[in-house]
Amino acid sequence: MKDITRIDREALNFILGASRSTHPREFIGVLRAKGDVITEVLLLPGTISSEQSAVLRLHMLPLDPSACGTVHSHPTPNASPSQQDAALFSKFGRVHIITAYPYGERSWKAYNHRWEEVHLEVVG
Repeated sequence: MKDITRIDREALNFILGASRSTHPREFIGVLRAKGDVITEVLLLPGTISSEQSAVLRLHMLPLDPSACGTVHSHPTPNASPSQQDAALFSKFGRVHIITAYPYGERSWKAYNHRWEEVHLEVVG
């Protein structure tokens, strides 16, 4: 499996816009990649969102080899993973993005499945 090292600007703009639109509730989705670039976000049926958490129904994920991780928002300025986030990271996917309020170009971070922060280059 190839490492994910980049994110398409349109995908990032969608993520940030969705995070702003759902604030103060959390936004959550599944990341899709082509090669080493995150290109899309899948929104799964049955997703539950509140001001404290979001629940992703991974059993609703279609068989999709391009699914590479998750994205979700924090309604606070903290983009660090919680214990619940870390548990999800270790169970599913290779790369995970957390956006934080105010959901701007500099208020997001990416992590690998071991909760370590990784750099994603914005392309396109």
